[in-house]
Amino acid sequence: MLLRKALFALTLSTLALSACAPRAGHFSSAAPARPKPVWAFEASDVPLDEGYRFGRLANGMRFVIRQNATPKGTALVRMQVGAGSLDESDDERGFAHFVEHMAFNGSTNVPEGEMIKLLERDGLAFGADTNAMTNFERTLYMLDLPRNDPALLDTALMLMRETASELTITAGAVERERGVILSEMRDRNTYALRNYVDQSQFATPTARYVARLPIGTAETLKAATAESLRGFYAREYVPAQTIVLVVGDLDPAVVETAIRKRFENWRPAKADPQPSAGPVEPQLAGKADIYIDPALSERIVAARHGRWLDEPDSLAQRRENVLRQVGYAIVNRRLLRLTRQENAPFRAAGLGTNDVFKAGRTTSLAIDTVDGKWRRGLVTAAEEYRRALKFGFGKDEVTEQIAHIRTANLNAAASQDTRSNGQLLGAVLALIADDVVPDTPRRSLERLEAFIPQITPEAVLAAMKRELVPLDAPLLRFQGRASPAGGAQGLRQAWDQAMRTALAPPRSTSAATFAYTDFGPAGVVNANTAEPVLGIRTLRFANGVRLNLKRTDLEKERIWLQVSIDGGAFVATKANPLAARMANVLALGGLGKHSKDELDSLLAGRTATTSFGATDETFVEVASTTPRDLELQLQLLAAQVTDPGYRREGEVLFRQSINNMFASLRATPGAALAADSGAILSDNDPRFSLGTVEDWRALSFAKLKTDIADRLQHGAIEIGIVGDFDETTAIDTVARTFGALPPREPEFRPYSEQRSRPFTADRSARTLHHTGPKDQALITLTWPTRDGEDPLASLQLELLERVVQIELTDTLREKLGKAYSPGASSNASRTWRGYGTFALSASVDVAEVDATRSAIAETLAELRAAPASADLLLRARAPLLENFDNLLKSNAGWLAYVDRAQSEADRIERYAKAKQRLLSVTAEDLHRLAQQYLTVNGAVEVSVLPDGIDPPVPQATVSR
Repeated sequence: MLLRKALFALTLSTLALSACAPRAGHFSSAAPARPKPVWAFEASDVPLDEGYRFGRLANGMRFVIRQNATPKGTALVRMQVGAGSLDESDDERGFAHFVEHMAFNGSTNVPEGEMIKLLERDGLAFGADTNAMTNFERTLYMLDLPRNDPALLDTALMLMRETASELTITAGAVERERGVILSEMRDRNTYALRNYVDQSQFATPTARYVARLPIGTAETLKAATAESLRGFYAREYVPAQTIVLVVGDLDPAVVETAIRKRFENWRPAKADPQPSAGPVEPQLAGKADIYIDPALSERIVAARHGRWLDEPDSLAQRRENVLRQVGYAIVNRRLLRLTRQENAPFRAAGLGTNDVFKAGRTTSLAIDTVDGKWRRGLVTAAEEYRRALKFGFGKDEVTEQIAHIRTANLNAAASQDTRSNGQLLGAVLALIADDVVPDTPRRSLERLEAFIPQITPEAVLAAMKRELVPLDAPLLRFQGRASPAGGAQGLRQAWDQAMRTALAPPRSTSAATFAYTDFGPAGVVNANTAEPVLGIRTLRFANGVRLNLKRTDLEKERIWLQVSIDGGAFVATKANPLAARMANVLALGGLGKHSKDELDSLLAGRTATTSFGATDETFVEVASTTPRDLELQLQLLAAQVTDPGYRREGEVLFRQSINNMFASLRATPGAALAADSGAILSDNDPRFSLGTVEDWRALSFAKLKTDIADRLQHGAIEIGIVGDFDETTAIDTVARTFGALPPREPEFRPYSEQRSRPFTADRSARTLHHTGPKDQALITLTWPTRDGEDPLASLQLELLERVVQIELTDTLREKLGKAYSPGASSNASRTWRGYGTFALSASVDVAEVDATRSAIAETLAELRAAPASADLLLRARAPLLENFDNLLKSNAGWLAYVDRAQSEADRIERYAKAKQRLLSVTAEDLHRLAQQYLTVNGAVEVSVLPDGIDPPVPQATVSR
């Protein structure tokens, strides 16, 4: 299933997941006016994936179970309550989210503060494995179980049951959590959120969702009481609105018994229908909105609303939606092609139609432009929209999009038996939220193959027109840093101009033949051994290229690759600090014989991508492919190394992003810190400093070629391949590509003279400023530690990080309610000799800076005064141990050790002994580290305050 990109909606994490829920590319939702079955598949002719077990208790609660062993020995447990911010009255705004927070603050059988501790002892880290989210329509509680232990499953279901009906919601807990939620509200108040609010108010001014952001309002949150929250909880948390989901390596019969045991005695209660998110007004037209913020890049959106299309999931509807998908994809492919012109009219553009919940639908044309260039961008994109509706599509265009869809379905069908827990869970969540019946990928592929002959240009255009809302007298919205010339009238005049322009039919394009199939005589393998610990096969070709192979059955018909080339950020020097900055956009410049746009057409229907980036020590190409496309993928990667295009269009796209990046550098406390912290900690060493916008504007592909060409031509290469492949075929294919290249340097360079990284000796406190809201502040403390060459010392610091994280969360979030998400991090570098850092951060109200600083100091003093308790050490260590147990249950996990198995073989030994070493760490070891590193005067403190607000005591201000 392909989801169309929502162009008129901004996704905002748990604060507001989406104002316009993206509509499934193949499906729509059932109409609330019809009698709704218990499960959507009961009223659909789409066959159900038989692997799911569905059930309903006598009290009305539903459950879904799916046995699955990818990854082995793990499970996902979810509980979804059909209550979100739409269910709140005016004086309850924010209550659904508030109740979600209260789930972690005490229940009948779990005392306040014990739920997280209980899970940490069982190996679930707070945030990573234990979480929850609230949006407009529902609340979802999430536990990721690292083991398929029946006792752990019982604990998880017990906690879900406590959440469902047993929360105590005491006055004291409410008061403490209120501060956390207000902190979250403060942290979420970014320029992106404010832009979203204005956008929603303009587009759907009378809709209920506009006034129901899940975070709520300061007034209603401050007025919330234990009694009022319990009232919302009792009304909304009822069996009929609750679904428990368990997907993982567990016996479904055992899971069902456990669910029934925990939930059957939950008393039934009436479930009120959820209020509509609308209205969405189709008659709204001809208006304009201009929203200015210095941090916002320029964008224009033209949109019109239509009624919600009541299209229940069926085989016929899926065929209709495939046609629509092809149509929108062709229009967006044309718009993408325009961005790749040397004098491109816009940075990006897209056309789409999306549901606004089940209250309406919106067709939007969104155009991202360079500052001040909005008129040309708007006119060009609008003309392309008109051209599609007037002249339709070419056969070649339809064929290209069919190839993409067919390949996606082929790949899904091939890996059907190794779908991950997350994929299977996502399918059933789509059933619950959007009435999308989960079918098997193989059956979907069979139906697609039968339907492809009916996908004609005429059928595609007709289907798109049946859904698309014509952009007649559209709503026009402008966002950016400066008002458009002519204001709202200027926007309308530009649109009207585009509607009057005479149009020529679209020009047809023809795909070339892929030019990179011959790299010379196949290379010869002159070394072939097996690494003994993890069974990685290691080879070396006569030209010096290394190859590491690991066959797995974790994903059927899927292969992961990484090519590492000597160099990376080490090509940068103090005199040339930005040498590698453009490496990440090298692939946008295409290849010497093919532009990026030509490659997109050539690769349609193939699972192969161009890729290039830089790490501290290497340039890397990372890709995922299939056995049938392995050769093409390796040809592409080899071509990117031997003949990068350095084409102008890639450079143009890079330059277009620079102004936006620098314009938003001070827009939030976190952005301001990220911009300046490198310079502060390194005493302005240019290699670790951002530099100026002028420095970045001076970058070019010509300069990049000068800086990296030698490494691409001569640098040592090591290739890692993981997944479902034939080893002989893989070796032969590498021999014909990378193995056929001219001789490479035999070893990765040591770069001994470049591995020094300074840490400032100046421990004076620094102050930065941001341009965001006046109540936002950020406090950070960073200590120098050590490098990561000693594996035991690295693990000790990692465990100390977990201890400090738990203590900070307990103090700043749970006890004091001053910070939503305080953080701790240890970075013992293996790149920079003798260099490592330990950092703390807390985002707080500007009025709480001193109090927070004092609370952090007290927490650290306690850690220095005495060893951590046995329970604290258990809670910190257990999730780390589980992480090591599960690390090699995914191809991505394997690739982390296969990629450099020859040149960095010690990483494998470190992994093999990690658990043993971690178990050997004592509370006394951590106590010693805290005393050694987390000293009173050893940290560099950086405070980020709003513009115009000075620190409470005189401090040095870093120069910018």
